[in-house]
Amino acid sequence: MDRLETMRVFVTVAEVQGFAPAARRLSMSPAAVTRAIAALERHVGARLLQRTTRVVRLTEAGARYFADCKRILEDIETADNAAAENQTEPRGELVVTAPLVFGRMFVAPLVLEFLARHSQVSARTLLVDHVVDLVEGGIDVAVRIAHLPDSSLTAIKVGSVRRVVCASPDYLATHGAPQTPADLASHEALIFTRDHGQSAWQFGAGRTARTVPLRSRFVVNNADAAIAAAVAGAGVTRVLSYQIGPQVEAGLLAVVLEKHAPPAIPVSVVFPAGRRSAAKVREFVAFAVERLKATRWFA
Repeated sequence: MDRLETMRVFVTVAEVQGFAPAARRLSMSPAAVTRAIAALERHVGARLLQRTTRVVRLTEAGARYFADCKRILEDIETADNAAAENQTEPRGELVVTAPLVFGRMFVAPLVLEFLARHSQVSARTLLVDHVVDLVEGGIDVAVRIAHLPDSSLTAIKVGSVRRVVCASPDYLATHGAPQTPADLASHEALIFTRDHGQSAWQFGAGRTARTVPLRSRFVVNNADAAIAAAVAGAGVTRVLSYQIGPQVEAGLLAVVLEKHAPPAIPVSVVFPAGRRSAAKVREFVAFAVERLKATRWFA
């Protein structure tokens, strides 16, 4: 294995923090990955990775070497793309991930429009409500709704959303609109959660945060089902603001307790820095950022 391939193996192991996941990512055997790292450490004369039974981490020397290897490999990728004219013409498979409902409403249409503009690009779109490891999963671009931790990924904020409480106008006319979070005790809550044990909603933040117990006979792990129940007048529900944008605009739902809502949550387009050199990623990121920043129903 030549030096550059060994560097790629090392960078992958460091990014995914494990020999076995790196082997899967690189389509290599774990033994081959282990041999490559051992050969690299012999060559540089230093321990680059600290192995434990559960995770692999960079040593101090490894962290410096990782940064240098990453830069070298990205420079080579940029040169290769330029030689192949990828700098001007997007081509190849684009892999995008996003949350399920947001992806269905906004990201999938963006991807389809992007494909219509670029005939040499194909796309694989993964819509899931959990965080996917971009490096290990071979993902080019992600749209994430979260306060993002510091990482090696590049993130561009395109907006923000809020958790809002809503109900149908008919329900509110019959039962009255809650004026404070405590008023929810007298309302039927339609709970959307992936944790079916949840029986309270939190309002505010920091010192002003308060948790309000709920009365509910309907708990569901799908936002669309909770929203449909609210439109039908079955009670109040709490979802992200973009999820009910069309229903609010059509007068089917009304938002209540807005001044008590928790802080807004950022929406960001995220991608591994090294992938930006590929024209398909660069062009899609620019396209998605422009369109998403103009999206209605953000906070």
